[in-house]
Amino acid sequence: MEKHARKMATVSAVVAFLLCLVGGAWLFTESWGEDGDVLYLTMGLYFMGKAFFVGPMLYLTALQFPRREG
Repeated sequence: MEKHARKMATVSAVVAFLLCLVGGAWLFTESWGEDGDVLYLTMGLYFMGKAFFVGPMLYLTALQFPRREG
């Protein structure tokens, strides 16, 4: 069971990283050309920064799962 949990946590880390990064980049690029649309710009920056925190933290947590010997 630990092997499946480790694999699931690793996949979740990659998916969370990619979704936050792509979503943040989309929000950032949508607000780039418009006048005074600072809210989308800051939300994009927030989600891109969140990607670099949430993904690695989930991955480090997945590495700490105990391994079953045998």
